[in-house]
Amino acid sequence: MPLSDQERIAAHKQHVRMVELWRALQPLKSTVSFMNTGAHPDDEISEMLAAIGLRDGIALSYACANRGEGGQNDIGTEATENLGVLRTAEMEKACDVLNMRMYWLSENAEDDIFDFGFSKSGVETLGKWGHQRTLKRFVEIIRQERPDIISPTFLNIPGQHGHHCAMTQAAFEVMKAAADPDFPEVDLPCWTVKKLYLPAWSGAGGAYDDEVPPPPATLEFDGNGEEEVTGWSWAQIGEQSRAFHKTQGMGRWRNYSTNNVWPLHLAESTVGTEEQSLSDNLPRDLSELASFAGAPALAALLDKAHDHCLDAIEAFPNRAMIGAAAAQALKLVRKAQEECPEAARDEVLHRLQRKELQLAKVLELSEGIVASLRLSQDQLKRGDAAEVTFECNRDAVRYELDLPDGWSVQEGRVQVSADAATSDPYPAIYRPDVLQAPCAKLQFTSHGVEVETRLAFEVEPVVLPSHVVELDEANFVLNSALADRFLSVAVNGNASGLSLDVPDGWQVRSDDGVFQLALPDNVADGLYELPILQDGEPAHTVHVVSYPHVSQRVRVTPATIRVCVVEARLAAQRVGYVGSGNDRVGKWLSDIGADVMELSVGELSAQRLQELDTLVIGIFAFRNRQDLHDGIEEIHEWVKGGGRLITLYHRPWDRWDADKLPLKRLEIGSPSLRWRVTDENAEVCYLNPQHDLLNQPNAIGETDWANWHKERGLYFAKSWDEAYEPLLEMADPDEAPHQGILLSGAFGQGQHIHTSLILHHQMEKLVPGAFRLMANLVSNGSGEGETSQRAEALEAS
Repeated sequence: MPLSDQERIAAHKQHVRMVELWRALQPLKSTVSFMNTGAHPDDEISEMLAAIGLRDGIALSYACANRGEGGQNDIGTEATENLGVLRTAEMEKACDVLNMRMYWLSENAEDDIFDFGFSKSGVETLGKWGHQRTLKRFVEIIRQERPDIISPTFLNIPGQHGHHCAMTQAAFEVMKAAADPDFPEVDLPCWTVKKLYLPAWSGAGGAYDDEVPPPPATLEFDGNGEEEVTGWSWAQIGEQSRAFHKTQGMGRWRNYSTNNVWPLHLAESTVGTEEQSLSDNLPRDLSELASFAGAPALAALLDKAHDHCLDAIEAFPNRAMIGAAAAQALKLVRKAQEECPEAARDEVLHRLQRKELQLAKVLELSEGIVASLRLSQDQLKRGDAAEVTFECNRDAVRYELDLPDGWSVQEGRVQVSADAATSDPYPAIYRPDVLQAPCAKLQFTSHGVEVETRLAFEVEPVVLPSHVVELDEANFVLNSALADRFLSVAVNGNASGLSLDVPDGWQVRSDDGVFQLALPDNVADGLYELPILQDGEPAHTVHVVSYPHVSQRVRVTPATIRVCVVEARLAAQRVGYVGSGNDRVGKWLSDIGADVMELSVGELSAQRLQELDTLVIGIFAFRNRQDLHDGIEEIHEWVKGGGRLITLYHRPWDRWDADKLPLKRLEIGSPSLRWRVTDENAEVCYLNPQHDLLNQPNAIGETDWANWHKERGLYFAKSWDEAYEPLLEMADPDEAPHQGILLSGAFGQGQHIHTSLILHHQMEKLVPGAFRLMANLVSNGSGEGETSQRAEALEAS
């Protein structure tokens, strides 16, 4: 939907013209470029980058391996590819704050360079990504952006995330490969990166545990101080950028006294090692560019252009004087591009082209141009049309739409053809200074100079396929242990001409937009994928990523219903579920036949607990649900009176109090790298094979641990009171085994079970064993066996 007036007002408040003009002036100081490299969105060193870019004027870029598909989601239920779409959009907004270009090694959702989950090995990571594929894509990025400096965020040392190690290794390799004319399959001019800096600080902390000390600092980058026009410190501005990574819970308040000094280690250099600043031995500004590039014929032009750039900066806030100086600088920069000697073009042209973009933006802002662009609808199916509204406070400004292939303008309306490509939710490049289509080109004259800039749509329009079906749910589980063999699949929107391809023996009928499926009594357990057709053609579904802090995105996938048929016997009666919006365990338990009561804020009470046999607390819930903390004593009393409490994994910073929240002390391990098993196929050993939880009502066997996705579990317990019994043991290759994975303790007449297995994720991926194990956790045991014996022993003591 187009923005409402209130939303437009709120967005307008974020754009203070004089602040934007001030920030547009700063890049005129420098012709140096700095590329930060990392594995995931949010790996960028935001607080340092804010000072490098917005204070020192150095051009920023970030090269990131993947979209963070394997990460966690603090704000919703998007996972894997859909989470990658959301995190891509967040990263772009974070770039906007820093005026930073964005490059992804991963080019689409099917790319091998994927966030497959936590890794403890750079070798393993590059093996999964494809070492040569990773290096090839990195070379393409370096040759496109042409940075003078590259700087990985993390070190390639034991104890670090394997994805980080892989990207740091690749940074060293790309130094040579990007400059190598014989590097295969990349048809772009070679580029020599001048410097490679490593962090001279440890990356250890809550997640990682660097085993080797960092290299010595050869340079300390001082990022202290404040932005003159806003009074914000550079660290605070950096956190304003990081705050867009909401899915990862990023964004921390920084006091004005926060130290913002970053020790760096110069690991590689082609321009010398004696230096006192990042820009040493590089062309600091236009006045040094001709000498650096060996183009003396350009010296006079570029010296004058540099002087005019300085005049523009010094003239702030006088917009007329700023514009006059910037226009003169732009004339000279254009002339220098025309007269650049062939031998110097490699070092000069890309810097001058960027300077032209910077000066054009200064002129737009100094002219006081305020424009907006929107469509009457922002989700367009192939064949649709929408009216264009362009508003500008300057009549002399002309605009021309820049549209993707298959889009056209007809009588003031944007028309999308029947063969137009659907919108890409995984764009490989994002450059806030060079917006890509769809957008508008603004053309105007400033101080006698013709200028062109680009304007984004207020809401980024997206193209959808012609045959779109809306499914409330595409993934289903059918418990073959129950008598019910029926599924209902609701299809919203245009349901005409729909059909469903089902296996032999399945019965299906369409009833007013609802597929009614009847499965045969002898249906075999397994995963079934059922394509939806519309008028005989494959239909598509659309996942819309729409959050207030990011631009809208859509991910289009074939419309397929996936049904997991699994035998998961239940002995559960009334199950309560307390979540915080980060998992759907309550839904999946209900789908396999449990009688689930989802307890919202305000619904958890001692009286309500008495109606339950089992209470499940979802991931992160203690972080967000104060009512859990307020009622923890009542929960403990309920457990001792016969209730069964299940806590799914929490992180140490999720307000987990090891002494107060569990029935007895239970400490979560940190850093998390040491307390997880990332191998999804790791062997699982039973410490007590006879325990009820592994046998009642389902015998959990080898097949239940097959085909897991991403990893086994994380944030394992580090230590626990002897009242808890560990039931499982597992390990990553060449590591000591973990036991704090599934803990069970008897307390009075009841039981507390804590598990760090990622069961919520496995159920989303329709892994059969996850449903069977979850059924055991919520089911009341037989009343015999180890659990009952431990309860009696505890009571006796």
